[in-house]
Amino acid sequence: MLSSVVVLACLAAFVPLLFLTLRVRRSGPPAGTADAAATTRPAGQTAGLAVTGLALVLVAVAGGVALDPSTVGAHADSSSTGVAPTGHTTTVAVEARHMRFSPASIAVPVGDRLVIDVTNRDEHVHDLTLETGADTGRLSADESARLDVGVVGRDLDGWCSVVGHRQQGMVLTISVTGAAGAGLGAARDHTGSGHAGTPDFMAEPGPAFEARNAALPTAPAGRVHRRTLTVREVEREVSPGVTQKLWTYNGRTPGPVLHGRVGDRFEVTLVNDAGIGHSVDFHAGALAPMRPTRTLDPGESLVYRFTATRAGIWMYHCSTMPMSTHIANGMFGAVVIEPPGLPEVDRSYVLVQSELYLGAQGGRVDVDKIDAEQPDAVVFNGYANQYDHRPLPARVGERVRVWVLDAGPNRATSFHVVGGQFDTVYAEGAYLLRRGNGGSQSLALQPAQSGFVELTFPEAGKYPFVSHVMVDAERGAHGAFRVAPGSPRSVGRPSG
Repeated sequence: MLSSVVVLACLAAFVPLLFLTLRVRRSGPPAGTADAAATTRPAGQTAGLAVTGLALVLVAVAGGVALDPSTVGAHADSSSTGVAPTGHTTTVAVEARHMRFSPASIAVPVGDRLVIDVTNRDEHVHDLTLETGADTGRLSADESARLDVGVVGRDLDGWCSVVGHRQQGMVLTISVTGAAGAGLGAARDHTGSGHAGTPDFMAEPGPAFEARNAALPTAPAGRVHRRTLTVREVEREVSPGVTQKLWTYNGRTPGPVLHGRVGDRFEVTLVNDAGIGHSVDFHAGALAPMRPTRTLDPGESLVYRFTATRAGIWMYHCSTMPMSTHIANGMFGAVVIEPPGLPEVDRSYVLVQSELYLGAQGGRVDVDKIDAEQPDAVVFNGYANQYDHRPLPARVGERVRVWVLDAGPNRATSFHVVGGQFDTVYAEGAYLLRRGNGGSQSLALQPAQSGFVELTFPEAGKYPFVSHVMVDAERGAHGAFRVAPGSPRSVGRPSG
């Protein structure tokens, strides 16, 4: 308030000085008279009066800012929004670690001055930038900086401004508390908040988490395989803390893996125990589709019969329209039909890649995101990064076969094992590479395509596997093999 009075007083003094200067210059005594000689000022002196007045104003403004900094910056980038300062300072220590801020949210009483002491405990360079433009500057490992946010009167977003770090979930939320500020900005969508639609790909699942068993189930004895697939709507966790109401075959996504040989006959009973119409289409069978793939109303059932005449890993899925929605909300699975003479290996795994277009927490798929082809996550076997949390086991020297299916509905994959090389590659019914001197680094598949790869691990350690469509690897299409020393047997290992 005092600064405002000073500024107004100086402005009031400046205006008469300005007019006085102009009057002296325009209406002084006639040129050549004694009075004129006596009163004419040196060149520049009259202008100096104006400069002096302007300087007084500037000094007053600067003094006013010093007395009350809130008089400057009262605009969209301000943290205070004009609230009355409490005179109290809230100081919070924040650490940057593992592409996260800890804590990731700060509560501050409305009107308090907020000071954040930021320490980088990560091996990567980070910073903290606020939406007001205030930032810590770049911090190397174990460096610290103090960020004075100022008086806080509204909710604020913060993030690491290093390219890609914000998108990986390195965000911070400042929330005001108290009657004047409660709820300000609370309806905003804070990226990385952990709500549905913004999964936290660095979060750990709970201690009771069990990863989907990726081992290829043993093919049943006999040549006729009878199975029942019951369509159920269930709420399932798809990423730590994120749940969705999925449409499923037998209560899980992907549905059960069916396993057989060329010439085997499958009789699959489909029962619709959900609230809307659903169906199933088996790519492993060749037959006129209209009757067996028809949509069943709730409570109906049918028997789908087909003979597996060709080898491969085949997709099955709901074919009810809109098909993209039914697939994206969980209705797909795999049928593995082994090529004749397929050599035995030490371990066989099945990985089905798919996309998540998340709706509200505990809700169904977001159809608008599907139409825009904007998945929130891309996952193996229905859960983001689950095999990072529970790696797939193997041993040094073992031959490992990985069957891979891209269920889509929209994204391609390029399956790659970091630190591994494939010596056998089979895709869409044909060998692209057999054991020998050649090698392969990835298996490229479009939606509804599939194949398998084989490799051995040269030494103990953790070997990540990813979709080498890297943006998808970074949003959930990521896992790992944990390879132990030694090998108990040598089944399938090449000689020499």
